[in-house]
Amino acid sequence: MPDIKVVIPAFNEEDSITKVLAEIPTRVSEVIVVSNASTDNTAARAKAAGATVLTEDRQGYGYACLKGINYISGQSKPPDIIVFMDADYSDYPEELHKLVMPIEKGAYDMVIGARVKEKREPGSMTPQQLFGNWLATFLMKLFFGAKYTDLGPFRAIRYDKLMLLNMEDKTYGWTVEMQLKALKHKLAYIEVPVGYRKRIGISKVSGTVKGTIFAGVKILGWIFKYSFK
Repeated sequence: MPDIKVVIPAFNEEDSITKVLAEIPTRVSEVIVVSNASTDNTAARAKAAGATVLTEDRQGYGYACLKGINYISGQSKPPDIIVFMDADYSDYPEELHKLVMPIEKGAYDMVIGARVKEKREPGSMTPQQLFGNWLATFLMKLFFGAKYTDLGPFRAIRYDKLMLLNMEDKTYGWTVEMQLKALKHKLAYIEVPVGYRKRIGISKVSGTVKGTIFAGVKILGWIFKYSFK
């Protein structure tokens, strides 16, 4: 059975992190919660729930993900699969098997959890999130022939393929960078429908005007950067 590790970036998610960790399947060998400049009890609650807790003081989703990857890459035996999910309880951790199954069967290198309308709780995605997802995936289809429909953060990828991508984005462009580089390196990818619910707390990205603008600029920047390569 493949070794699976989970990386969870978390910024002030003390009200949700315990719920997330409680529902991650026991087959996961290690859950790494990266407290990303949190000022609440996120780290303490994650540790009490059995997670490995890392601290990344530089604010940014990508910074937190990179911290988790660097920690894993320093281990004597790397995992077969890494799963990324959010700490706000918007994803359904118990659906992890849906993401890893296509990889376990040997058919795919990367699986994106697509937050399809039929499985989304009403109001779980803001209008700006929906538009941003549509625009980003439309442009990737237009420029690169991609088949993505979502930039969903709940995703799984083979460890060796993730290392091949040489991820570098520090903030809002992390998800689209991974999907663009997967195209560049011709990884076999697929989307699987997953549930999505209203997050606990306020979104640090779509919940603020500043976050929405910065995320949009970063995502479009990565797409146009690759379109001219």
